[in-house]
Amino acid sequence: MVKGLTIGFATIALAVASAASSYNVTFFEPVVLNGTTLKPGEYKVEINNDKATIKKGKAVVESPVKVENNDAKYQTTSVRLAGTQVEEIHVGGTRTKLVFEKTGVATN
Repeated sequence: MVKGLTIGFATIALAVASAASSYNVTFFEPVVLNGTTLKPGEYKVEINNDKATIKKGKAVVESPVKVENNDAKYQTTSVRLAGTQVEEIHVGGTRTKLVFEKTGVATN
């Protein structure tokens, strides 16, 4: 019985941990990430260690990322740009800030 509860809690913990590394973000205009231009739309952001993978359909971009924690939770998800280059994504409902390195030249 105890073993079953332990496995159940471990499964729940893994599900929560994996959910924390995946977010959705909407770009309202074309943006550049790691040298690739992304069209407006909703994308899934997956974080694995120091790498972010951003996906929408067949469009997939990988970029180095630094995950930081803010003092307070962000009310909504927002994107900080330098021109069209994605610098940061603040994840709504969390204290998570994704900081992207400036790399590459925009390509389509």
